[in-house]
Amino acid sequence: MKPVSHIKIKNGMRVNELVRQMDLAGVLGSGRLGKAVSICEAMIKDRYCRVFIGLAGPLVPGGMREIIIDMIESKWVDAVVATGATLTHDLGEALGYRHYQGTANIDDAELYKKGFDRVYESYMPNKIYEGMEDFIAHNFDSLKGKKSIKDFLWEIGRLTPKKSILKACYENKIPIFCPAISDSGIGLMMWGQLAKGKNVDVRAFEDLKEIMDIAWTAKKCGVIYFGGGVPKNYIQQAMQLAPKSASYGVQVTMDRPEPGGSSGAELREGISWGKMNPKANFVDLICDATIAMPIIYAALRERIKQKYDSKSPSSPFSR
Repeated sequence: MKPVSHIKIKNGMRVNELVRQMDLAGVLGSGRLGKAVSICEAMIKDRYCRVFIGLAGPLVPGGMREIIIDMIESKWVDAVVATGATLTHDLGEALGYRHYQGTANIDDAELYKKGFDRVYESYMPNKIYEGMEDFIAHNFDSLKGKKSIKDFLWEIGRLTPKKSILKACYENKIPIFCPAISDSGIGLMMWGQLAKGKNVDVRAFEDLKEIMDIAWTAKKCGVIYFGGGVPKNYIQQAMQLAPKSASYGVQVTMDRPEPGGSSGAELREGISWGKMNPKANFVDLICDATIAMPIIYAALRERIKQKYDSKSPSSPFSR
């Protein structure tokens, strides 16, 4: 047994130095956060590993958008799976709208009258939906012919006027999947066009072939989950049916395992399904994603200083 190393704080300490001390402490939340960074580093640097990231919860309203974009542009991940809400908030910001700091201690009826939607302490102007409706209507002809949700989302990314998660995925050719796209503001705007008699060719099951192919052809797989829900399960089922289960895993969640839901299920539970390799390096971090993500990313930026081109044979990100 290793002794617990006590964390020492120094003036001018960098994030990575703090995280390494947390890793040396080795136990409880700080130890798990330190281990999470080390596992993320290992899977990103493993040239044979394809990294899947699941994004759920109020990450964009919570200020995580630029971090997610940077991870994609750094080509640290090979596939992104997100909730429709995450991409709706992302598109809203790409169209020039913002989320605002607020409080949960407010009369929601009054907030409604003022035209704001509340995500706990973060407020979103309801006019975002008007902007999205105009954007979808204006670009409908470019979107309607896409066969898969991934290609549909890539096209939105191509068309967005400003930096976005969707644009980063399109420009870096990182597949982005959103199996529950109809459960979102984007889905509502598309339905609005269908209600006017227009048609689309998007097929909900087309993406399964692509995400399965990524998992099936990978020599190794790694999974990173910020939140659970549909994104986690969509990746997990790809791991389940692939010849090799995940070799690395990091889960950041606030949900509990006892009710039996996927969002709170420990990664080791996936061993029984064939989703996680019994010898895999993995950790469950019980933490708010808006706390963990900046710390994990900041430490990784210090450890992985160069942005590599995933197409370069010499790159540790070549898959």
